[in-house]
Amino acid sequence: MSHPDFSMAPEAVEQAISRLKKLFGERLNVSKAVREQHARGEGLVTSLAPDAVVWPENKAEVCEILKLCDELAVPVIAFGAGSSLEGHVSAPHGGICVDMSRMNALLEVHLEDGDCVVQPGITREELNAQLKGTGFFFPVDPGANATIGGMVSTRASGTTTMRYGSMVHNVMSLEVALADGRLVRLGTRARKSSAGFDLVHLMVGSEGVLGLITEITLRLHPLPVEVAAAACAFPSLAAAVDAVTELSMSGLPFARIEFLDEHQVRACNEYSKLGLTELPTLFLEFHGSETGVKEQAELAQEVATSHGGIEFKWATRPEDRSQLWKARHLAYFAALALKPGCISVVADVCVPMSALAEQVQLAREHIDAEGLVAPILGHVGDGNFHVLFMPMPDQPAEQAAVDRVYAAMVERALAVGGTCTGEHGIGMGKKSKLLAQYGPEVVGLMRAIKTAWDPKGILNPGKIF
Repeated sequence: MSHPDFSMAPEAVEQAISRLKKLFGERLNVSKAVREQHARGEGLVTSLAPDAVVWPENKAEVCEILKLCDELAVPVIAFGAGSSLEGHVSAPHGGICVDMSRMNALLEVHLEDGDCVVQPGITREELNAQLKGTGFFFPVDPGANATIGGMVSTRASGTTTMRYGSMVHNVMSLEVALADGRLVRLGTRARKSSAGFDLVHLMVGSEGVLGLITEITLRLHPLPVEVAAAACAFPSLAAAVDAVTELSMSGLPFARIEFLDEHQVRACNEYSKLGLTELPTLFLEFHGSETGVKEQAELAQEVATSHGGIEFKWATRPEDRSQLWKARHLAYFAALALKPGCISVVADVCVPMSALAEQVQLAREHIDAEGLVAPILGHVGDGNFHVLFMPMPDQPAEQAAVDRVYAAMVERALAVGGTCTGEHGIGMGKKSKLLAQYGPEVVGLMRAIKTAWDPKGILNPGKIF
């Protein structure tokens, strides 16, 4: 497949595989089944397989892979847990998939400084399991049990962003293998710096097109003394979102505010056996001292009631909270179960809070007018919401309707000062939407950075641009 930013000599990938086989032995695999497993993530329907998959076990091996592939001008695609949603891990030009799952160690923990150093293949759940007993945890929670390296690459956020921030706020420094195999360290463990360009946050969200991350220094957070969670139903979608807007302006440090429309609640009830009233619903969580959590909860209940909130159900026992949030994390699979055999298109926009209620309502009206099955949910405490479109693969009219609704969502979001993606990234799926958001001049600047860091264009070609 040709691409203006990349071309590969036909014999180059064969030579790369032959030389890598000598270095990695059984840790290099060219079987069709394994390559297909690494051909796509979640969400965007692509099945573009690499020519080979290799499993490095340390940074030196990552550098060797890159040095060889840069010499031969062969594409390199990093792979974590395969949970990204915009085709980030697909291989439209073939090449070598670098599976980071064996580089999954927690290398250092500095409790007095509240940070740790990890390899990119460790997942967020593995990290928190290993931090158990330290009094600290890593809070960024995109729902999927993604790898930390993947979360850095896609600038992940999630359910706890209101309180703890996204990956942008929790990555302190990075070690990165560049396209030609050189290893560089960006940033420091200091809490702030004014030294030169902020290359750490250039890498956060770069989707594997600038380098392969080999180590990450993360900010940790103290475990809260008290945690309480609640679910509250509302008579209408607008009432629920208006309640979120008021709560976000209250100044209280909510840990999570999640929204599910009535279609998603029904899906979660069926899939996770929740028994919630099938109305637009907020999931909330509060962290802090016993007194602080009580005050937050009381104000939240007062605000919710003023917007018509009903059946405020509290969950203070850990097992009850876990059931609630597990259901939220499984919402994607619950939605897919509503329509067996469907494909998934997970739309994601983020808007200023003042525009949120109207944007969600307009999206719902457009979905219903097109006759689509598409629940709405999201981390609405920061203006980010998702639509889970579920067209059938043999229904081109349905897929065309999805495209119309999604394009209109993005157009409206940009018109009110929002963005075409709050957390999913660009990948292969949103390249035209990035261009619509920023225009050719700004995207051209991004291309120039890509060219400076990766002159031969071997790193994840076909993504972002």
